[in-house]
Amino acid sequence: MFWYTLLVLGVAAERVVELIVARRNAAWTLARAGVEHGRGHYPVMVVLHTALLVCCLLEPVLAHRPFLPALGWPMLSLVLLSQALRWWCVTALGPYWNTRVIVVPGTRPLGTGPYRLVRHPNYVAVVVEVAALPLVHSAWLTAAVFSSANAVLLTVRLRCENAALTRAVHA
Repeated sequence: MFWYTLLVLGVAAERVVELIVARRNAAWTLARAGVEHGRGHYPVMVVLHTALLVCCLLEPVLAHRPFLPALGWPMLSLVLLSQALRWWCVTALGPYWNTRVIVVPGTRPLGTGPYRLVRHPNYVAVVVEVAALPLVHSAWLTAAVFSSANAVLLTVRLRCENAALTRAVHA
């Protein structure tokens, strides 16, 4: 459980770094007439991702979940790949990347990096991470509950983001 705790804390630290990058990028985009969309669902997203990390640590302890190498190692690989994909997205979008939906009118969606392969690769990384991180230490209940909640949230988020991007292109 020690190594898993370090992994979850490492993901939490990565989230803090994301928020720092997002705050800097928000200032950059807002200074260029960027418009924020979807403020209502953002706090829900923060709570969901924070609760995921907490439950990743609680379920293995409270439910006596063992580390199962046949499950844990492949899931760890997926977690690490999801982090690599996320940072590829951050790098590809540069100052346009954010945890919030902020778009600059007149900008077009990016078609390079992972965005040339998938329209929303960052959300692919999120889906994989939400499912795989708990399963590294057999927290199947956390994986199921948060994957379901994340699916609902991503439906709202994608609708919001796609509408905002469409409006930005036509502005």
